[in-house]
Amino acid sequence: MSSILELEGVAVAKVLEPVMRGLPPEIARQFADLRAAPELQARIDELAGRCNEGLLTEAERAEYAGYVEAIDLVAILQAEARAVIGVAV
Repeated sequence: MSSILELEGVAVAKVLEPVMRGLPPEIARQFADLRAAPELQARIDELAGRCNEGLLTEAERAEYAGYVEAIDLVAILQAEARAVIGVAV
């Protein structure tokens, strides 16, 4: 059985697919190559570690959840972008 997040991801991918397919390859490549800034990645890693240890405050939990949702969206955009430029994952 799929989780709610997986089902939402499928729905988002279906909505974004026609838009992403219309992107010029150079723009699609920018999406495919998108990475978090080092400072942001460090913060996400810090929150992930604290989450794994059960040490997040409510504010940190909300912040981390927001990052996870954003990361999921970026992953969908990147998958669609890679399809446009023909790059295997």
